[in-house]
Amino acid sequence: MSEPRKTALVVIANGSESLEAVTIINVLRRAEVSVTVAAVGDALTVTGTRDILLLATVRHTDVAHQHFDLIVLPGGEAGAKALAAHAPLIQQLREQRLAHRWTAAICAAPALVLAAHGLLDGKQATGYPAFRDALLHYVDMPVVVDGHTITGQGPASAMAFALSCVEKLAGEPRRRTVAEALLAA
Repeated sequence: MSEPRKTALVVIANGSESLEAVTIINVLRRAEVSVTVAAVGDALTVTGTRDILLLATVRHTDVAHQHFDLIVLPGGEAGAKALAAHAPLIQQLREQRLAHRWTAAICAAPALVLAAHGLLDGKQATGYPAFRDALLHYVDMPVVVDGHTITGQGPASAMAFALSCVEKLAGEPRRRTVAEALLAA
């Protein structure tokens, strides 16, 4: 009997970093993770950075009470601020942490969402260097894993960040297979 597919929720908002969002969604799906893309607000289409339209499959409020193996937050300052202001997401992230399920944030999101709501307390993390002062235990590396939290620096580290998410959800062999197919091994 095969193991059930791992699940991931990627939450986007107007101003989310489009390169990060698309990379994360694409790499997780290549790893056969069941990815739900949820938008904050009433519209399913959000305008990411560089005026790139991102299409969600659901509104976040429709999945705020569901459990996912991983919740991922792309960066982009405006997008991260919108995520941080969305109370149902913050509650879901708190429950995710208490249940020891995976949370991942990249770029501005570690500082503006996780740290701003006490969800990085006691954890080493990385993020976009302009927000390093908001991270108590900042580590200057592309990707940092501490406990069940994965953080990434920014757009250039999006591939390594997404592959780290794959590894933590599906194991090193799956990560290696996906990385090799992407020529990122």
